[in-house]
Amino acid sequence: MKNVTFRQLRVFSEVARRLSFVRAAEALHLTPPAVTMQVKELESALGLPLFDRRGRAISLTTTGEYFLIYAKRLLATLKDAEDAMARLRRVEGGRLDVGLVSTAKYFVPRLLAQFCEEHPSVEVRLQVSGNREQLLALLHEGEIDLAVMGRPPKEMATRSEPFAAHPLVFVAPVGHRLLGRESLPVALLADLPFIVREPGSGTRKAMEEFFEAQGFRPRIAMEMSSNETIKQAVMAGLGLSFLSLHTLGLELRNGLIARLEVEGTPIVKTWNLVHLLSKVLSPAAEAFRYAMLENGEAYLRAHDAPLIEASGGG
Repeated sequence: MKNVTFRQLRVFSEVARRLSFVRAAEALHLTPPAVTMQVKELESALGLPLFDRRGRAISLTTTGEYFLIYAKRLLATLKDAEDAMARLRRVEGGRLDVGLVSTAKYFVPRLLAQFCEEHPSVEVRLQVSGNREQLLALLHEGEIDLAVMGRPPKEMATRSEPFAAHPLVFVAPVGHRLLGRESLPVALLADLPFIVREPGSGTRKAMEEFFEAQGFRPRIAMEMSSNETIKQAVMAGLGLSFLSLHTLGLELRNGLIARLEVEGTPIVKTWNLVHLLSKVLSPAAEAFRYAMLENGEAYLRAHDAPLIEASGGG
């Protein structure tokens, strides 16, 4: 173990993440032979195989799964040390790892692009998680500096800062019989099929809380893990849905999908910027945190108003 290097740990972690030597090499800007060599040297130092190789397909061995836990811890600790030193140097460079739930991908990249223009020396890595639970796992493992999500976590020690309103609405296919009616009672949605996000999604949780407060049980016809797939299913006339207004920009502006004016909606939650209390943020992470808290609300408010007008809502 004394000959194991952090370079080997980084390479191993990337191969384990992608289960591909070629894709790991591309991500690390190395050649595939160099990646293979680093993994072989690590396996030799450990005296145990980390991957099962079957042709081009690879998978983690039991040893590899265990060692990946420790490799991530070591890399996260090294990142914390680098960030602490950067703070002492007051250097606004290095790498910034930002994670977000899939619903936030409709606006965070634009804010991130603006940040990169103002801070060109910062290397940014963006990780989009399928849902809240996957994002919390990245946060817990120290793979990201900051997370953008809706409902703040209570299951770990974090600092959560709300930076913008997050409206959620009911949508239907264009031409649905309930369109054009103002302040629809929830009861009128009875027996109508719903296409919803999977359990663990923040959007699904918000919908369930709303229905529970109304004493209403929806008829769930389909569960999907993708906002885009849900929108396509609604447009095809397969049912109604409940989605973030931020995901509906293109469809509402072009009349491809319609908003239902259900009583008590839009349901307004908040977007939060989250980081572990135990993590020392780098100057780059602090700068991005400040930018989101300062600019996020104004940006989203400017984009929400036209969407509400396009959907016919007030």
